[in-house]
Amino acid sequence: MRLEPIDRAPTLKGRIASWMMKRQLGKVITPARVVYNRVPAAYDVAYALIKVLPKLTLDAQTRLLVQTWPAMINSCHFCVDIAKAQAVMAGLGLEKFEALPQWRTSVLFSDRERAALAYVEEATRHKKVADATFEALRKHFDEREIVEITYLNAIENFYNLINIPLEIEESDGLCAIQQERRAGRRAHA
Repeated sequence: MRLEPIDRAPTLKGRIASWMMKRQLGKVITPARVVYNRVPAAYDVAYALIKVLPKLTLDAQTRLLVQTWPAMINSCHFCVDIAKAQAVMAGLGLEKFEALPQWRTSVLFSDRERAALAYVEEATRHKKVADATFEALRKHFDEREIVEITYLNAIENFYNLINIPLEIEESDGLCAIQQERRAGRRAHA
């Protein structure tokens, strides 16, 4: 990591956000400690970007797959970790997430998922997509869903471009925290 984390948020809004992160995720995430605590207005940007997510029509698994694959392509280990943590929190298995590098050939993925993953991969790698890739996507998704996939891919690449140059590349162990929480809930049920 190129910059030392700042553990205490300098603003009330940052302290509230930190409390919420710790409550939801089990810890204050490293990007908040490195980036947002230095540029507190970035909390507003992050909140604006994530408050759209509950309004999306894509199912949770498709949404998380199209967020995770660009993070894997870009080698943003923190982003992969938080996406897998969200999958655990949503009650999704991790099998598809672990198989993402083999999405083209794995029987775990539907043609619909393959079309979305091909689209986000091409957009991530080349910043544009071929007509054939777009038409394959159009066969499986309506126009709103295509925009949602594009939005999710752009947001993921945005976060990757913050984390990677600052070498916020380590996982925060968020997936493991969520797996432990889920196991604890099952043990108490």
